[in-house]
Amino acid sequence: MIYKAICLTFSILFFCCSGAQALELCGNRAQGSVISGKAAGLHKVILNGKEQPFAQDGSFLIAFDRDADITQKLTLLYEDDEQNYPVDNYTFTISKTSWDIQKINGVADRKVTPAQEDLDEIVRENQNVRSALETNAADASFWQKGFIMPLDQYRVSGKFGGQRIINTHPKNPHRGMDLAAPEGTPVKAAADGIVTLSGGNFFYSGNMVILDHGEGLQTMYAHLKETKVKVGDLVSRGDIIGLVGQTGRATGPHLHWGASHNGTRFNPQTLLELNRTEQCLSL
Repeated sequence: MIYKAICLTFSILFFCCSGAQALELCGNRAQGSVISGKAAGLHKVILNGKEQPFAQDGSFLIAFDRDADITQKLTLLYEDDEQNYPVDNYTFTISKTSWDIQKINGVADRKVTPAQEDLDEIVRENQNVRSALETNAADASFWQKGFIMPLDQYRVSGKFGGQRIINTHPKNPHRGMDLAAPEGTPVKAAADGIVTLSGGNFFYSGNMVILDHGEGLQTMYAHLKETKVKVGDLVSRGDIIGLVGQTGRATGPHLHWGASHNGTRFNPQTLLELNRTEQCLSL
C-alpha cells in the first residue's frame, strides 16, 4: 500500500513517497468547484469514503460542495492480474471560498412560506428532481468534450453558494448560478448529454430541464418559460433546450443554472475550467 501526501494550495504541490501509478488532476481545487482526474487501470475511486464513478479510460470527476472540508482524502484502487487491487492514498487541501449574502425582496409570500396545500407539489418536485439526478442515462463520457455557458448574453444576478435572505427570511444557500436575460432568450445545452427531466412547472423551479453528461454529472436549467426537449433526447452542446422565463419562485426572467456530481452540488461555472491545461497537475 502506497501513501502520498499532497498539499494543493495556490497551485503549489508538495508530495512525498512517489508511487507506481501516475495521476493527473485538473481544475480549480476549492470549495464549490469541480475538478477532473485521470489514472490508468482503475478499479475504484473513493473520495472521503464515498465511491466515485469513472470512465473506461480512467477519467473521473471530483466535486466539492459549498462547505467541503479543507482536507480531502482520495483513494485509488487499481486492477491487477491477481485481483490484489494495489492502492494509492492521497491527502490534499482545497482553498476556502468566500460566499456572498444576497437580499431578495418582492417574492410572493406563498413562495417563501408555502401553504399547506402546496406541500404535495413540493414533494412532487423533490421526488422528480432527485430521480433525475440519480438516473445514469448516459453511457458515454459526454462531459469530456467540454462545456459552454448556456446563454450568449446575460447578467449574473445570483452567484452559487450565496446566503439568501428572501423577504427578510434567511433561506438555504443558493445552489446554482442565476443568469438574468430577457424572457424568451434561447437556453443552450452546456454540453452533450441525455435529457432526464423536462417540464414539470414545479413550485420552486418552474419549468426545468436536467441533462445527464455521464459519470454522475448532471446540469440543471430552471425557471424556463418553456422547454424544447423531451426525456430521453440526446442533445449536443449548443442545442436549444428551452427559453428563459420566470416560472416557479422568481422575481424576474432569468435562468437558474445548476450542477451536481454524484449527489454534490457545485458551482456550474467551474465546469468551464476542466479543460484548462494550465490548471493540471501530474503526480
